[in-house]
Amino acid sequence: MMTVAFYARPVKDNVPDYVKTLNTRLNKEGINLVVFEPYYLFLKKEFGFNLDIATFSSHEDLKQQNPDYLISLGGDGTMLETLHFIGDTGVPVLGVNTGRLGFLASVYKEDYTSAIDKLIEKQYTIHSRALLQLQKPNNLFEMNVALNECTLVKKDSSSMLSIDVHLDGIFLNSYWADGLIISTPTGSTAYSLSCGGPILEPTSESFILTPIAPHNLNVRPIVINDKSEISLKIKGRDKQNLISLDSKQATIQTDDEVILKKADYRFNLINLNGQNFFNTLRNKLMWGLDKRN
Repeated sequence: MMTVAFYARPVKDNVPDYVKTLNTRLNKEGINLVVFEPYYLFLKKEFGFNLDIATFSSHEDLKQQNPDYLISLGGDGTMLETLHFIGDTGVPVLGVNTGRLGFLASVYKEDYTSAIDKLIEKQYTIHSRALLQLQKPNNLFEMNVALNECTLVKKDSSSMLSIDVHLDGIFLNSYWADGLIISTPTGSTAYSLSCGGPILEPTSESFILTPIAPHNLNVRPIVINDKSEISLKIKGRDKQNLISLDSKQATIQTDDEVILKKADYRFNLINLNGQNFFNTLRNKLMWGLDKRN
């Protein structure tokens, strides 16, 4: 029997109607529903939600439920959180955006009901997105992968960092900057873009190195092959700096070596019929909008 998982943050904007509508539609088709447990308990406490629905709270829980799809309700940040639960299972994710249009969560909340119908009727394509894996140090995060980017930044001091970068053992550059972003094509429209990085089509087999506020203005973002092993070593006055994988953050010691590679599994994003990256890009960045009048 088919199973659909539902993930949302426990916040008041994510009202019970989203789950009720989905549960009613799935029941008609004989499809099981499993809901993120903290969100389910929140609905019971805040709204008196009383439907008897199975729940999950971890990667292992979700793996045992073996869902065919996962629906993410929120924004792009919520979508990034689903990676922690999806892991290497390959479960495709559909993002429903309850706020502004997102690059990942690209279904408007007004189209929620029709999106469910399209999902059930398999009116979609699946886009497989590359992931960035932190291979060393490998004890900082429970799951050492990122869909958008890995970032190295200074922690407290106003002094800048020096980051030595090698690609497959070949020296590239020493970046004197506030930090360095290593971005996937998916992340090219996130933090990297705000720091002057290029936009990559999501299936591009590349990563981007984007310096944050570089001291040398002639140092520009560079696009590299995603098969490269990226080695980074931080130098600076402070003993500790920060490393992040998407929204997860940890402290790293100065002089520690950081090694990044493309993960051997991918994140599967559902694009419903009528959706595509370039439409989202034009809408999000307001390309072609004539504001002269």
